Amino acid sequence: MQREMSLTVMAFCVIVFCAGGVFSARGEVMHKLAKRKLCADEECSHPISMARALADYTGPDCRFINIRQGQIVYIYGKLRGKGRNFWQGTVQGDYFGEQSTTLGFFPKSIVRELQHLGTELVEMPTVDWDFYC
Repeated sequence: MQREMSLTVMAFCVIVFCAGGVFSARGEVMHKLAKRKLCADEECSHPISMARALADYTGPDCRFINIRQGQIVYIYGKLRGKGRNFWQGTVQGDYFGEQSTTLGFFPKSIVRELQHLGTELVEMPTVDWDFYC
């Protein structure tokens, strides 16, 4: 009886945690948004440009970053092909509140580029790591 109760409680906890998102897609490679991207260098370690957010944006999953209107976004990659409407970048924490610096995707339509930081862009294939959560 005690063992059956323990198994029932354990099954209930697993169901609750899964429904609550504790067992999410974190730590997995997600669907690739594009096969190619533009970067400032072969490692995509330098920003291409800076932009200002024109609107708030909340990403649909862990591949995307959340952006608030007015924030400065550093753009590190621009997807090509079917994903060309998405750029990859970071938002620095500032007076909008504490936000850790995370690299993620966002629609290019919600930002206006302010300053280009590089002159020549490199086109390269995307890798699984680009879409890792």
